[in-house]
This record gives sequence, C-alpha cells and structure tokens, in this order.
Amino acid sequence: MNNRQKNLRSLIKMLTGSLLLLICEVSTANAQGVETGSERVKEYYESIEFSYQNINGIGHEEGVTRRDPSDVIKVGDTYFVYYTKIPDAEPKYWGAGYWGATVWCAKSEDEGYSWTEVGEMLDVGKKDNWDSQAVFTPNIFYSNGKYYLFYTGVKPTPGNEDGEFENNSVTDITAIGVSVSDSPTGPFKRVSEDPILKVSVEPEKFDSYRVDDAALLYRNGLYWLYYKGRSLVGGEGGPAHTEMGVSFSKNPEGPYTKIDHSILTRSHEVLIWRQSHGVGALASLSETLEYAPDGINFLDNRMNVKVENKPLAPGLFRPDITNHDTSKEGLTWGVSMIHNGHENYLIRFDIED
Repeated sequence: MNNRQKNLRSLIKMLTGSLLLLICEVSTANAQGVETGSERVKEYYESIEFSYQNINGIGHEEGVTRRDPSDVIKVGDTYFVYYTKIPDAEPKYWGAGYWGATVWCAKSEDEGYSWTEVGEMLDVGKKDNWDSQAVFTPNIFYSNGKYYLFYTGVKPTPGNEDGEFENNSVTDITAIGVSVSDSPTGPFKRVSEDPILKVSVEPEKFDSYRVDDAALLYRNGLYWLYYKGRSLVGGEGGPAHTEMGVSFSKNPEGPYTKIDHSILTRSHEVLIWRQSHGVGALASLSETLEYAPDGINFLDNRMNVKVENKPLAPGLFRPDITNHDTSKEGLTWGVSMIHNGHENYLIRFDIED
C-alpha cells in the first residue's frame, strides 16, 4: 500500500469516526430533549385546572339528550362542534347513543360561549347495515379541501325477533365509519357503506367488542386515528376495561392499519391533542393527563397527573384540525357534557394554568 492509499484510508477512518460520534451526540441530545420536554409537559399538566360554564343553544333542553361532543374546529370566524343527539329519549335508555341517536352540528360566532344548532349532519344507515340502529360519538377532520365526519355505528342485535338493540356484551359490536362534505355544515355523504375500522376478530384482543370515539391527528405524513377499544373477554365488565388504540392511513378515508395492541389503559373517552413534540391525552377512567413523545408509547412515559374535576366526554378546540401546519398546541377550551338522567347536555370548559 503506497503513502497516498494510507493517507486516504486514515482520512476515511477519521471521517467515519467523526460521523459516528456526531450521530451519538445527536441521539443523546434527542434523548435528553425528549426527557426535558416530558418534564416540562408534566410541570404544565400539574398546573392545569378546569372550569365550567353553561352555554346557550345546545345546553339543557327538556326531553332531549345532547352528548359526546367532537373536537371544536374554526372555519373563518365561525366555530363548529358535532355531537350525538337523541330527541325525546326514552328514560329507560338514559340517553345512551345506542338507541336512535344521530349526529348533529352547532356553530358559534363568539368563540364557543353561545351556539346555534345547525341541524342533523348524519342519519342512520340503510336497513340491516352496520350503522342502521344508531350513529353517534362523532369527530371531525379537515384535509385537501374536504371535511371528514367520523362516527360510531351500531345495528340491531342479530337474531332479535323485534329488531331491537339489546346492548349485550357478545354480539352487539360497534364500528367506525366516515362521511365527507365540501362544507362544515354538510351535506355529508358516507365514503362507503362499510366501516373504515372494525373490531378485531380475535376475542382476546383489546378491541374485539368495541371500536369507538375516533380522534384524528395528522403527523409525519400519516393520518392517525385514535380510538377506544373493549374486548369480548372483558365485555361484561363494562367500560372499566376500555383501552385506547391507534391506527394509521395515508388517506383520511382509509384503509387504516392498527397497531396490534392498546397504547393506553383505562381510557374510555378518547381525547388527544398536539403537545410539545408529541401527543397529549386525557385518560378518563384513571382521570389522568398523559403524554407520549412519539404519539404511541404512553405506557412507557406514563405521567399519571391526576385531574381534579375532569370534563366528561370532552371535545377540545384544536386549530391543527383545519391547519395541519399550525404551531399551536396544548389545552385551551372545549365542550364537554353533563350527565342529567336521560337529558344529558353540553357545557363549555376552560383550562386555567
């Protein structure tokens, strides 16, 4: 080997070593950044308090249930929220969405302090279809000039002689569908007669009995659909066994691919948002604020910041839903619900820190 070859080899070795050192430094900095960021998020969470006030237009109304508000979006100077509505709900059902619910919309011109009901956005599906019994727990997302209204659907109990919904923990599964419109006030049209997210076929899976409560995020070039799941194995145990999952797609209309495990336990009402460089979540059953730097590993980064006076089935004002490039993040205000027998209704919540 001549001197020129030796010098070149030494240079390559030196550059390679420097590159490896640089990679290690960047990785360490990233790890330190995530750790520091998580510490800041936890400090922020620990400073949060929730306050509430009644709102006009979609508040308490005798004989009517309004519940399960979506995240709130802003289009121009107008704010929109979507929700489950059950007119003249029968008391024996306590206003649950499984019986006759449809999806409605309201708008606000004063940042959510008062609302005007726009009307019904989505009715039940065709007879005997997967969403022919009820449609409920909506959420909204904007992409490529269109508004995507996600919802949960259920059909009458298979084999029931009267065509009624029993709400049993064996056959009465739910699924998630999506409809689309050029306007936030519709008309919305189903993108398919089939759901975009179904329960898992293996009974032991965390979401073999329920998929529900869609919440959307655009991140790293993909549409992230967070949802709650419940297993057939624990179905009779009720909502206490509910966990959060996530699925991904390159298109808001799907198809969506699930992560094959739950990402957050004791999370019945799915609420997620942009937080720091990751994703924040409110785990309703454990009543805690949580954070995942990568949007997935909530359990590895569990914060367990207890929430006093937590909102019920909340929807958050999220500027990122209509502007994916916004730098705004965190909790500000939103709409949640009050359990009032079979006349559930919606209220406003604010976050004070």
